[in-house]
Amino acid sequence: MPSSRLVTVLGTVVRREREARQLTQRELARLAGVSQAMVARVESGDRSPSVELLEQLLDAMGAQLTVAVEPLDADLDARIGALAGQPLADRIDQAGIDAVVARLGDLPHVLAGGSAALLQGAPVPVTEVEIAIRWADSARFTQWLTDGYAQRWNAQWREFGYLRLEPEEPGEHLWRTVAGDVRARMCDELPEAIEVRHGERSYRVVPLVAVEITDPRAADLLRRHRQRQAGGERSS
Repeated sequence: MPSSRLVTVLGTVVRREREARQLTQRELARLAGVSQAMVARVESGDRSPSVELLEQLLDAMGAQLTVAVEPLDADLDARIGALAGQPLADRIDQAGIDAVVARLGDLPHVLAGGSAALLQGAPVPVTEVEIAIRWADSARFTQWLTDGYAQRWNAQWREFGYLRLEPEEPGEHLWRTVAGDVRARMCDELPEAIEVRHGERSYRVVPLVAVEITDPRAADLLRRHRQRQAGGERSS
């Protein structure tokens, strides 16, 4: 694994552990006896942390560092495999899609990216609900975010908060709301959509073929899933 990749992975681990404990970067820095800027640089991957610093940060959160060797992206393949073995209803529930869709109400939107792929049966990991929103509905969307006590993803500090909510403001279109994390694709017109139904709810989604064309990350996940399927068929 290249060092730059390892640095990114380690930063992600520290951020994930911190957020799981509902700590801010400032609080973790105080517990670990380091500066907030140090925590921010580690989480963003801007600094290659020493083993001592990693142990210091993790120890402050009641965790410890372990080392293992595995094939590249083995964890991602394992997640895809685990999802493939689950009922679709369980995957939808775990992704938190229904909670977001219910709160969106009559705000015009189309589910996109990995969320759209999941709703069409693909066992892809979904870390945030992805939606397409028209710029014409930006004010309504901003009010929806406000009503949902949203915090915007701050790429500089690698955490949610400290930025204005409006999509027009600079920053990544990713928010944490009471319904879950939401990533928006702001567009002049909503993309062409199809309707899929699961249980008692209908969803307007970007067709799978369009997802693969427009979303490189979702396309890569789908490719990995198909490779796993092909490998399983060859071994059977």
